Amino acid sequence: MVMLVLSVIQGPDKGRTFQLPANEPQLIGRSSEALPIEDTTVSRRHAELTPDDGIWWIRDLSSQNGTYVNGVAIQERTRLRPGDQIRTGSTLFVFGVTESSDPEVVRLLGPNQIDASVDRSIPSNEDSVILSEPEPRAAAVDHLRVIYQLTSLVSQATDRQQLLKGVMDVVFEEFEPERGFILMAQPPVAAGSPPINDPRIVPAVVRYQVPPRNPDDARINVSRTIVMHVLRKSEGVLSTNAMNDPRFKAGDSVQRFHIRSAIGSPIRSRDRVFGAIYIDSTLANYTFTVEQLNLMNAIGQHTGLALANAELYSEKLRSERLAAMGEAVASLSHSVKNILQGLRGGADVVELGLKKDDLQIAKKGWGILRRNVDRIVTLTGNMLAYSRQRRVEVQLAKLGAVLDDVTPLIQPQAQAKGIAFLVDADPEMPPIPIDPEMIHQALMNLVGNAIEAVAPETGAVTVRALYHTSHPGGRAQAGSLGPCAEIAVIDNGPGIPADRIPWLYEPFNTTKGLRGTGLGLAVTKRIVEEHGGRIDVESHTASGPQRGTIFRVFLPADSESAIDPSATSA
Repeated sequence: MVMLVLSVIQGPDKGRTFQLPANEPQLIGRSSEALPIEDTTVSRRHAELTPDDGIWWIRDLSSQNGTYVNGVAIQERTRLRPGDQIRTGSTLFVFGVTESSDPEVVRLLGPNQIDASVDRSIPSNEDSVILSEPEPRAAAVDHLRVIYQLTSLVSQATDRQQLLKGVMDVVFEEFEPERGFILMAQPPVAAGSPPINDPRIVPAVVRYQVPPRNPDDARINVSRTIVMHVLRKSEGVLSTNAMNDPRFKAGDSVQRFHIRSAIGSPIRSRDRVFGAIYIDSTLANYTFTVEQLNLMNAIGQHTGLALANAELYSEKLRSERLAAMGEAVASLSHSVKNILQGLRGGADVVELGLKKDDLQIAKKGWGILRRNVDRIVTLTGNMLAYSRQRRVEVQLAKLGAVLDDVTPLIQPQAQAKGIAFLVDADPEMPPIPIDPEMIHQALMNLVGNAIEAVAPETGAVTVRALYHTSHPGGRAQAGSLGPCAEIAVIDNGPGIPADRIPWLYEPFNTTKGLRGTGLGLAVTKRIVEEHGGRIDVESHTASGPQRGTIFRVFLPADSESAIDPSATSA
């Protein structure tokens, strides 16, 4: 996988790079649809880059100053190759690849293939950030800026690859190498371990300052001895003595092996070495210094610390997930066990009635069986709803129709308990944008909880559905001031203690003891919020006319904003 880019190496935008999408033409110029460059000598529509079956072409658009490829003015459509230089006005671009994820592009060579000598090595430790330079104040400010950039980066990076690419951005900006890469050891190496059982070394990021012209130029040959020195001894390495290599006498070995001034530093945290950062440059172009080696060691240490912290966070997250899974399995196991005990008890009563040929006893057992079957159906539905989020499929529907579907399912429970169950829905209420199946499940949970909460014979549960042209005063959420529907589930039960209300919607938190799973209200809250609404609770535990609990659900009723008339469905 490669990234095609235009790199600006001369002009007002020097140092900028523009990524070229695989199949989209790109315009060079000063118009709003062109690449955003600041060069005022470029025409409004200067030149156009066009991809054709993986090959890029450029043509001049009758610009004032012309378009040049490798110093030659083009008159017609011209093919571009990696490494070609494009001049438009005073801006000089290089076309090609500046980044690669090809694991074969970095090749580690043995001592008999490439020079492995080391000019200077500096241990990677906390003292690495203390630099001795001719201008210590200026250097301290400059290096502090680099460390600040790294600190900002490691606090924002969300994954390892993003972090490593960001580190390479900082390195290229500060050191201006010709090439560089980050190698990751799998698994990480213990600092000071003997050089046996070499770890698998994988290039994670490979970067070029100027795109290579061909695959041979893209190949980065590196001394295995130097890389293993960095990884095993946890020392930063500076190599600038390639000109002492006797093979240079042949004349072609410099070109063939790209012998360079190089810096290699370990990515380390405490006694673990995660990998190495390597940069190099031709001796004629640039020679790295000991001070830069110290700074690179500091960069490696910050990167290692970030990777170690990321590992700790992942381990903590994994532990928390395992703990949550264990808690969920334990809670669900108790619920299933209680339901199975109820099923077994009902089956025993039915069996007894059949043996005695007593239909009354069998009917009692069947009632127990039916109640527990209903419980396991509810539990299974809530488990599926909680563990697998389904996309809300909105349609205009009347709440009254949803309540009509709920009533016959709830009425037998109310009759068996001898309580009053009333449904009061405004018949003039207009249809609202909801997913009827999901709202049905939410109402079943709320009404089922209310019926279980009230006392037999004297209990009463009321469900009211109202329409408001705007949210009731003091209840509106920010940005939700339009029309809404309210569903209130009211019971005269014992109420919910104030200290329990903040925990109502926590999964597996229940006040029903063996009869509850703690999933009903968690699922209901999720369904309501996925509709853009909210759920409120008001409860009184003291005896009196206000005793009981009211759950209020508010759902947006603005059909124009909720349903996109241009949307399509499969």
